[in-house]
Amino acid sequence: VNLVESGGGWVQAGGSLRLSCEASGRTFSSWTVGWFRRSPGKERAFVASSRGSAGLTNYADSVKGRFTISRDNAKNTVYLQMNNLKPEDTAVYYCAADVVGRTSVSEYGYERWGQGTQVTVSS
Repeated sequence: VNLVESGGGWVQAGGSLRLSCEASGRTFSSWTVGWFRRSPGKERAFVASSRGSAGLTNYADSVKGRFTISRDNAKNTVYLQMNNLKPEDTAVYYCAADVVGRTSVSEYGYERWGQGTQVTVSS
């Protein structure tokens, strides 16, 4: 299982970015795929997740109403649409997969990780 993130970059506060996570694997539709982020000096933190073929979603309180996670199982891809970005959203964003399809906000619930993509939001 390989995960490859893309879509990071620099944006001004209030702007938008869309991250993509493309995965290899034949049973992608049953996985839980999550996004986490690590800000400078902080531990990696849960952002959002999409579980299984129904795409049940879960969000951290800090991003509710601003970020939307979605998935295209035909393309083995999960997206994170980030709107109204704030400087505190600056971080390296990681895509992670739990191939068993559980629900978890802990990084220990995910077995596979991408390499990360940098998001920088300037004020």
